[in-house]
Amino acid sequence: MRKTRTPLRAALSAAVLAPVIALSFAALHSGPADAQTVIIAPSAPPPLRAEPPPPPRAGYAWDPGHWRWAHGGYVWAPGHWRPVRAGYRWVPGHWVAHGPNWRWVEGHWA
Repeated sequence: MRKTRTPLRAALSAAVLAPVIALSFAALHSGPADAQTVIIAPSAPPPLRAEPPPPPRAGYAWDPGHWRWAHGGYVWAPGHWRPVRAGYRWVPGHWVAHGPNWRWVEGHWA
């Protein structure tokens, strides 16, 4: 005998699965090197900490500190240096409101 999914059962399943915060996926057309992690948090991140950048370092771009989502809460990730990519500028990662949640946009070279 096959169990059918009632609307109540579907709603309960959705409520249990809704708190899933981070999803890992690889696009079907991309290779393993192009795998991306999508991070969605249920609340806005705290204000950024005052973290003055260190003196310039030749051949490197400063990636400022940010709040990252880990184990059900925000954790501060301090800034660090990234090797420069000639002809590009570093765009730091940032949080963007996405409906009632917040989505992390990974830092990248543009």
